[in-house]
Amino acid sequence: MSRDTLSELLRAVRLRGAIFYYVDGVEPWVAEAPPACEMAPAIMPGVDHLIEFHVVTRGSCYGGVVGAEPVPLGQGDVIMFPQGDPHVMSSAPGMRARAVDPDLYFSPRPPQLPYVLERRGEDVVSTVRLDGGGASGAQVVCGFLGCDARPFNPLVAALPRMIHVPGAAERDSWITEFVRIAVAEASDKRPGGEAMLERLSEMMFVGVLRRYLEALAPGQTGWLAGLRDRFVGRALALLHEQPTRKWTIEELGESVGLSRSALHDRFVELVGQPPIQYLAQWRMQLASRKLVESTMNVAAIAQEVGYESEAAFNRAFRRTVGMPPAAWRRARAAR
Repeated sequence: MSRDTLSELLRAVRLRGAIFYYVDGVEPWVAEAPPACEMAPAIMPGVDHLIEFHVVTRGSCYGGVVGAEPVPLGQGDVIMFPQGDPHVMSSAPGMRARAVDPDLYFSPRPPQLPYVLERRGEDVVSTVRLDGGGASGAQVVCGFLGCDARPFNPLVAALPRMIHVPGAAERDSWITEFVRIAVAEASDKRPGGEAMLERLSEMMFVGVLRRYLEALAPGQTGWLAGLRDRFVGRALALLHEQPTRKWTIEELGESVGLSRSALHDRFVELVGQPPIQYLAQWRMQLASRKLVESTMNVAAIAQEVGYESEAAFNRAFRRTVGMPPAAWRRARAAR
């Protein structure tokens, strides 16, 4: 690929991290999280989509989507819920909370994040330190990642409900370093700690994506499977590298070494839509980012993303998003 397509996508969908709290669990303990969309207004106001992850920094526990079989987790393991499903973390399999209280996420935040909580059973009984001053059970870092879901984020749809990365597979690598720094920052609360943990959580997400991408079985579909494919990955790279170019399927096929029909069929099979339709939606995502993050007028943004006229851009944006670009900008500013 001529450029890092995954990084390009993550920038365009505005991936950002937020470390929120730590759990020091005393057996038996259970923590059940509601759907991520219910927590988003408290944790990352205005975000479209929220992904929660947990890293076991000491001991062991279980985690899984509500209603599914939980997986055992050991020190250094990461478990992530890309679709924002309600899920359970507990000291033993099969445990459920009697009730899920979202008030924890809406309680007044401390002067400096993260929260450090001791959980006994279903109850949070005290705040503790993660440097050995708290309980002797499992310790879990609980973090969040936010990103745009609209107008176009092909990555989220391509991910499963749960991803588990065993810590043993990453021994003495980035997860080990994350655990070390996360515990130190939670205990010492030094200046800049929140920002450091936010960036670390973004790095962790990219690392988990790499592991997931490498482990994809033959025959799987989705945006990441397309990225890994020799021909579709090259086509995606070209579309991301030159989004303003007036691509035709013939030109794209010639560039990647496939016939027009072969590229069309392969792209649809893996990514789920034809290349030129993908390009149109990708342009809308680039435009939406400029509408939110810049003061450029709509006509200038139209040219920036490959439209010769503001009117044509307005029609395309409304068709994809359901409202004109100016209205989208005002709605986003009000969130």
